[in-house]
Amino acid sequence: MTLLALIAATYFMVAGGPFGLEDIVLRSGYAGAILILLITPIVWSLPTALMVSELASAIPEDGGYYVWVKRGMGNFWGYQEAWLSLVASFFDMAIYPTLFVGYLGHLAPSVTAQGRGIWIGVALIAATSAWNLLGAKVVGGSSVLLAIVMLTPFAILTVYAVFQRNLGGGQSVPLRNVDFLGAMAVAMFNYMGWDDASPVAGEVQRPQRSYPIAMAVTCLLVAVTYILPIAAVGLTGLDANRWTTSSWPDVAGAVFHGGAAGSAAAVALTIGGMLGAAGTLNAFTMSYSRVPAVLADDGYLPRVLGRRNAAGAPWVSILACSVIWALFLQLSFVELILLDVLLKGLSVLLEFAALVALRRREPALVRPYRIPGGMAGAIAVGIAPLVLLVFTAARTENEPLGPINSLQLGLLLIAAGVVAYFIGDRFRKGKSVS
Repeated sequence: MTLLALIAATYFMVAGGPFGLEDIVLRSGYAGAILILLITPIVWSLPTALMVSELASAIPEDGGYYVWVKRGMGNFWGYQEAWLSLVASFFDMAIYPTLFVGYLGHLAPSVTAQGRGIWIGVALIAATSAWNLLGAKVVGGSSVLLAIVMLTPFAILTVYAVFQRNLGGGQSVPLRNVDFLGAMAVAMFNYMGWDDASPVAGEVQRPQRSYPIAMAVTCLLVAVTYILPIAAVGLTGLDANRWTTSSWPDVAGAVFHGGAAGSAAAVALTIGGMLGAAGTLNAFTMSYSRVPAVLADDGYLPRVLGRRNAAGAPWVSILACSVIWALFLQLSFVELILLDVLLKGLSVLLEFAALVALRRREPALVRPYRIPGGMAGAIAVGIAPLVLLVFTAARTENEPLGPINSLQLGLLLIAAGVVAYFIGDRFRKGKSVS
């Protein structure tokens, strides 16, 4: 992939456009949403982007974060990194078909009615999996085009909204669903995914140079495309209580005062939402599918998962992952986000630990980009993400999932990773002896 393709793919892995931010406005209002969206990239995204810039440029290999943690902390922790990322993907990859179906339901409610939305989500997973069989270069190139088409309606909406006033009738309406911790969790989810560009490092042109530049440009692009549209709509005085999951089309229609212009804006944002969800799913399929393939190469999983086609795509891993992702499509949006942030957040903390471990174990490792401040800087950069993850775990405990809550399910999945390692290690050693 070229640098531009890497930037576009990273943007979709982290953001996929402003879609998914609606719950932040609903739970914290315009001022609260802007504050959260300003603070979160500083204490969550920037540290992670800096860490990825150093490790990806120093160790630009397929498998990315798995290779970093294994090299810095040993096989056990490397496996836990891969396990947490893959299990998080079960919930993460169900979010984007859910968003796709939500926006399609705005455009044509009858199409997604009566349970058909689930099958539309399955079809989307199948389509993006087929696209990924064409290889990372094709996925990266298509991400550039999708990003341009998707963001154009937001640019128009932002400019138009700046000149609109009093959509709320000049009255300030109190928020009915105040939940700042929930809003923060949604923001963390929407600013998460910087490390997910790393598993394809072996397929990127000049990765030592490309990754630091891609992280910096994407970090700025994400913050701008998140904050400006919400701030512009906030200036209109539109009631924040009107925001709900997948409600950008309704918001655009209100800003354009209905009529033909409002309908056109709503349709454009709806299509943009569908493209954003599809583009993110497409980019993440490329990223996550490399992890089982590398585990298979290391002997922890059956070797068949490491098979690649002529385009370099791990086709068996892509197909196997797609089947699993389709099984998680019936959880709610907030449930999916909380479990994803908890599990993926823990994997990111392991990457910060690997950053420190590699500074100690391999001080002579060539690092084209290095976080300033020596060892103290490497340690300090992971403190803020750790604090945010603790708050997220507290919020997760209040989200029921049948007989247990989300935190308890997350802890069970984490414990299962330890068991899975010893089973996989025994399988690997048995294969090496035979």
